[in-house]
Amino acid sequence: MHFFSKPHKKINWIGVLIVLVLLSATARRVSRGQEKVPFTPPRVSDEAKKIEASALIIDTHSDTSSATVDGFDIATPNSKYMEDIGKLRAAHWGAQFFAAYVDHKYVDTHQSAHRALEMIDTIRYDIVAKHPDTFVLATTADDIERIHRQGKIAALIGIEGGHAIEDSLRLLRDYYALGVRYMTLTHTNTNDWADSSGDIDNPKIQHHNGLTDFGKQVVLEMNRLGMMVDISHVSDKTFWDVMATSKAPVIASHSSCRALSTAPRNMTDDMIKALAAHGGVIQINYACEFLSQKSADEGLKIWAEQDALAQKYKDDPARLKEELKKLDEEYKKRVPRATLDDVVAHIDHARKLVGVDHIGLGSDFDGISCAPEGLDDASKLPNLTQALLNKGYTADDIRKIYGGNTLRLMRAVETVAKNW
Repeated sequence: MHFFSKPHKKINWIGVLIVLVLLSATARRVSRGQEKVPFTPPRVSDEAKKIEASALIIDTHSDTSSATVDGFDIATPNSKYMEDIGKLRAAHWGAQFFAAYVDHKYVDTHQSAHRALEMIDTIRYDIVAKHPDTFVLATTADDIERIHRQGKIAALIGIEGGHAIEDSLRLLRDYYALGVRYMTLTHTNTNDWADSSGDIDNPKIQHHNGLTDFGKQVVLEMNRLGMMVDISHVSDKTFWDVMATSKAPVIASHSSCRALSTAPRNMTDDMIKALAAHGGVIQINYACEFLSQKSADEGLKIWAEQDALAQKYKDDPARLKEELKKLDEEYKKRVPRATLDDVVAHIDHARKLVGVDHIGLGSDFDGISCAPEGLDDASKLPNLTQALLNKGYTADDIRKIYGGNTLRLMRAVETVAKNW
């Protein structure tokens, strides 16, 4: 159609504008037949900027290290990754726990420890040693505060996947000596001593009904060392066994609230209450599926398709890689994005359950395929600051959530180790 096909006639501009508006509205309709309203971030006030600049911001989980181990330079400005130095500086980041993530595939080749050491090295070398003007390795709460006063960012290490210790307390102690200050007991896979939430419904997996006796030894040795026990990814029974075993407060480094999204990784209200009663902190995860039930429902379908592909092409790795890449593109189209308001809703739900003293942030940046609108990357944290202010949170509340609660938890864990 050409609106101006008859130029000899006088144009009805009001009519044209109405048609354009209607066409624009139609174009914005998504496949579900609903109109998607474009996201508008909140206007960040001077008060929000002041609060953020005064806070010691600690994020307890980033997977950007999985990019640096493959050659990404974290100093490079880019749109591909959710974290880089420019993005962190823009939001006044104070400290970042980088994940020494060990994929469960390394279990099959008996290379879990090998991979863990590579991941620890990329944090110590590719992030810290290569960029000493920005990062300093930290191992204590006091280190974080000292480094922050120097105007630098504290880099900390958390192992993701307890299979990394290869059932050896000696390896656990070695990791601590290399600077690891928390370990996520499982990843999506059940290991030899702890059940995961990722495969708890799989009848083909040998489960333990929570922690084994050796798993309880692992928890106690972490207490003795001063390494935080991280229960993100574990099954519910493993969580309760940890609560009954640990002598120190426990962290959920990147988990959200199951009452708002039923993703198995999220924590039930009773779990959040128990975590808080032991002095622990739930660090809200930004993955769309863990924030929004709509995202979770569609994500489950994608994951089921992923499992089906893995089975179908188990003897054809090249084809499997190709098909999974296609599915990843489908993921981006099919899974609806969560929003900044969803993040605030999870923070607020936890606050109503246990108070503001037991909430933190564990973004899972660069480990998630879908981040919420308004928190697309690390530089967008000011949007959350403003959203929390708009919700009625005080400057002190926000500073606790952004880092104060995590510092308290770390000090409590360090005190248990000193008095062991």
